[in-house]
Amino acid sequence: MLSRVADSIYWMARYVERAENLARFIDVTLNLILDQPHGTAQQWEPLISATGDEQEFSKRYPAATADHVIRFLAFDREYGSSIISSLSAARENARTVREAISSEAWEQLNEFYHFVRDGAGAGLRNDSPTEFFRSIKQQSHLFNGIVDATMSRDQGWNFANLGRLLERADKTSRILDVKYFTLLPKVQDVGTTIDDLQWSAVLRSVSGFEMFRKRYHTITVERVIEFLILDAKFPRAIRHCISNADISLHEISGSPMGAYRNIAEQRLGRLKAELAYADVRSIAQSGLHQFVDGLQSTLNEVGAGIHDTFFAMRPIDAARV
Repeated sequence: MLSRVADSIYWMARYVERAENLARFIDVTLNLILDQPHGTAQQWEPLISATGDEQEFSKRYPAATADHVIRFLAFDREYGSSIISSLSAARENARTVREAISSEAWEQLNEFYHFVRDGAGAGLRNDSPTEFFRSIKQQSHLFNGIVDATMSRDQGWNFANLGRLLERADKTSRILDVKYFTLLPKVQDVGTTIDDLQWSAVLRSVSGFEMFRKRYHTITVERVIEFLILDAKFPRAIRHCISNADISLHEISGSPMGAYRNIAEQRLGRLKAELAYADVRSIAQSGLHQFVDGLQSTLNEVGAGIHDTFFAMRPIDAARV
């Protein structure tokens, strides 16, 4: 497969997943506000902090109000990682490789983009933001389902799956970080009692509440961390994402599982092993935020390794975020 085609398919999938997860970011915050109506102004600033784009936000918005944060994350075309920007980039990548993806996948992505574009043009009514962001998640599920149902399991599909799972792992970690910043904004608050209702909102934001309750029945901080980071079977858990991304990476390269022939396989394999042998107690002792911060740095290194291994020969678009 040409590196240009592989690159476009990989980023098409990453951008769609990014759009979905930004909708989840906003949705979890809306749910947290419903559970804790007092002090809602403090709920939105941590959302920007968790994205790592505080400086870009502060250049254009005077305060982290609900309207400003939603506009920035959802509809701001100058912000390259907003929902509308991500879907625009995904659509453009798909357009350039329409011969390599199914027509059904292209049509759904095109409809998805226009749905969000129309929402950006009309503006969100005060009584409908939750429904709008839930619809974004449904549109993303439909796109991924169509991709899985209509594309052969060849290199193209594996590049899409690799991009989708790496983005999902990163954003699941960031949703946890949103919770960390929201509940524990001060050092002296670490270790205090956590409200079960708020952790329930986090689990619902990754569509994991029911699966968590079937496994654990009662909610504790340690169990939520274990479920969303270390669970090998839940599809949005970080360990599950990394393990399956590793499978797709080896399918692309042809390397046997457990071995590596390039820097991408080495970095991803090392992360997979670290998660396999991690335990919730060590994560809690080192600090959830510190663990998530290190995980995100490692995922960035994995992404750089994939670029260097498969896409670096491209003369354009060499530095993608």
